[in-house]
Amino acid sequence: MELLWILIDDAFFAAIPAVGFAMVFNVPVRFLKYCAIAGAIGHSFRRFLLHFDFPIEWATFAAAALIGIITISFAKRHLAPPLMYAVAAIIPMIPGSYAFNTVIGLVQLSAQSEVSAELTAFVITNGLKTVFILGALSVGLAMPSLLYYRTRPVI
Repeated sequence: MELLWILIDDAFFAAIPAVGFAMVFNVPVRFLKYCAIAGAIGHSFRRFLLHFDFPIEWATFAAAALIGIITISFAKRHLAPPLMYAVAAIIPMIPGSYAFNTVIGLVQLSAQSEVSAELTAFVITNGLKTVFILGALSVGLAMPSLLYYRTRPVI
């Protein structure tokens, strides 16, 4: 029961930036609720997978693929481009804290007179996590469209 409340809380607070960024990207008002739904479902799914000890990179990939599938169905229903929903829905999963920690670590490295092994490992770890999460977001979001809009068979 506790997990359910965590997921509901996560969904609510992920829908807010999804709607905000949809408004920044001039998504029509009648489609804002679908951006919120896609963002809430995707972020909650990632949180669900993280609860069961999935690595954040794979959880992000699966959540981005789920958002891709959801936005394709929204696009078919409303005859709109899927990216109109998907870009706003995916933004709450951007790894801001990892990128921030990478930049702060780089600044600290440049300010020191000698290189610290612990700080270097910290920067490399956070930097690689940032890159892999961003890659998982882009590939996970693109894969459902690549499979759905194919004109030739997969095999």
